[in-house]
Amino acid sequence: MAKVKAVKERVEKLVTLFEGKVGKVEDLGKKTLAYKIKKHETGYFLLFNPELPGKSIKALNSKLRMEGDIIRYLLLKA
Repeated sequence: MAKVKAVKERVEKLVTLFEGKVGKVEDLGKKTLAYKIKKHETGYFLLFNPELPGKSIKALNSKLRMEGDIIRYLLLKA
C-alpha cells in the first residue's frame, strides 16, 4: 500500500511539474488483470482526472513511460 501511495504522489508531482492541476483521483483498488502484463496477474488501479495544457501531454506521456512501477496507463485528450 505504501508503494501505491508513492506512485500516486509521483504522478501528482509530475502533473504539477507540467503546469497542470490534479483534479479528482479515484482509488479503484486491486483487481485481477484480463491477461498477464509483464508477468503480473493483478494490478492496482488509480484513476486521475488532471487538467493539463495541450503542449504538456506529450512530455507527461514520456515521463509516465519511464516509471517502472506503472505497467499500463492511458492518457485521453478531451
